[in-house]
This record gives sequence, C-alpha cells and structure tokens, in this order.
Amino acid sequence: MQTENELKELVRQKYSEIALQDKSDNQASCCGAGGCSTEVYNIMTDDYTNLEGYNPDADLGLGCGLPTQFAKIKKGDTVIDLGSGAGNDAFIARKETGDTGIVIGIDFTPAMINLAKANAEKLSYSNVEFRQGDIENMPVASNIADVIVSNCVLNLVPNKDAVIKEIFRALKPGGHFSISDIVLEGSLPSNIQQAAEMYAGCVSGAIQKQVYLELIKHNGFEDITIQKEKPIIVPDDILLKYLSPDEILSFRTGGSGIFSITVFAQKPLATKNCCGPDCCN
Repeated sequence: MQTENELKELVRQKYSEIALQDKSDNQASCCGAGGCSTEVYNIMTDDYTNLEGYNPDADLGLGCGLPTQFAKIKKGDTVIDLGSGAGNDAFIARKETGDTGIVIGIDFTPAMINLAKANAEKLSYSNVEFRQGDIENMPVASNIADVIVSNCVLNLVPNKDAVIKEIFRALKPGGHFSISDIVLEGSLPSNIQQAAEMYAGCVSGAIQKQVYLELIKHNGFEDITIQKEKPIIVPDDILLKYLSPDEILSFRTGGSGIFSITVFAQKPLATKNCCGPDCCN
C-alpha cells in the first residue's frame, strides 16, 4: 500500500512527463497518464475550442469537463484554478474576469508551472499568475477568491477532505466553486484500483459520487448542484492491461460506473451566530 506522499510523488512525476509530451498522446490516454488507446480518441476531455479565451498551446487535453463554462465568473472577480496545468482554464477564466480581475493558477508540478508561465507571457497577460504549491495547502490568503475552478484534479489527491477545507478557506463569504472531477458509482475492480498508472490517469483515485458530495456538504458548503454529468467509458484495449475479458464483461454489466461530474457549491455569506436556545443547546 502506497502512502499519500508516495502517491503524490507518482502523480508529480507523471504530470512532469505529460508537460513535455505531445498533446495528441495526452488526449488519447486516460487524462494523459495512462496507456494510449486505439479504440477511441479523447476518453475524458470535453471540447474547449468554442469557448472565448481558449488558447490551444495551453490545452493539454487533460480535463474531464468544462468547469469555467459553468463557473459564473464576473468582471473583476478573483479566480483560483486548482491544478492549473499549462493554463487552459486560467486563460478562459481571465477572459471572463477581464482586465480588472485576477486569476491565480496553482499546480505542484514545476514543469507545468513553467509551461503555464511561458504561455501567459506569450499572451501578455499581466493579471494571470501561476504559483507552485500543494492544493491541500494553497499558497493564497484566506477569503481571497470569488470563484474557484478545477478540472479533473481532486481525484488525483489522496486527501480530498483537506482540499475541500482549503477551498472553503480561500473563498470569500458568498464565493463559490465549479469543479469537474471523476467519481464512481459502485466499485472498481481491485486490479484497476491498485494500478498506479490508472491512479495517475484519474480513474483509480476517484471516490464514490455520494461520498464526494457528502465531503462538500460536511465542510460547510451550500447550494450544492451537479451542473453536468457524463459517463466515462474506458476502452477495452486499456482495460485489458488490468482485467481478463471475463472480468471486463462483469465490470461492464455489473452496475458500476465511472462518471465525470461538474459540481457547483457556495460558501455561506456568514456563519450562523449562536443567538438563542435552539443553537446553544
């Protein structure tokens, strides 16, 4: 059994490699980190090309949704992008927040930070910055962000509860997040769950959908809404690396599933004060 630090180092190494490899390899694989599939193209990704602010140099094909499309970003907002990669979602957020806003991308892979900074420099964006750091301990002040976005990143983090607590800390009262992520319904076969390559590829690090939503609620968020949901079909030629044909058939017909969801939730404007017998008991 690998420790949290070992899993995080595995992801860091994988995504350092991804920062330097061809985009077509990223899109043909499972979030860029698993083996390429000959069966389909773009297993996880959604099409960004019609969104304003899209920059193809910053799109490594690693996402599993379009959180910035649903994030309700306004002019002048301060936006944080968790796991910002080469800057794709950060640059689209910058289009929404305009010259008067601020966009902060956070990524713990130095190669990704360097790539994102180079892309921002080419675009001459003075109000987009990228900080290296762990999203379980964000390098930002408390109550700073109007909006937080993230695309297929929390599933890679062993301690998801810590990340959600950090999101709550970083958001202003009344601020909100829109996060695309991978979740499960039912159980994954143990061979997939334990496969390090699939972990870095977004699937085996995912948790149950209901557990994911309960973590958000438990940490104080309200107005929790699933903005989009789609099934993720991992092709047989990838699954054959981990499962026998009979095991694949059982997995396909057993009621389990892998899904991409985009979740919205809001930090309350204020915490409830203890002002009477109902809340002081």
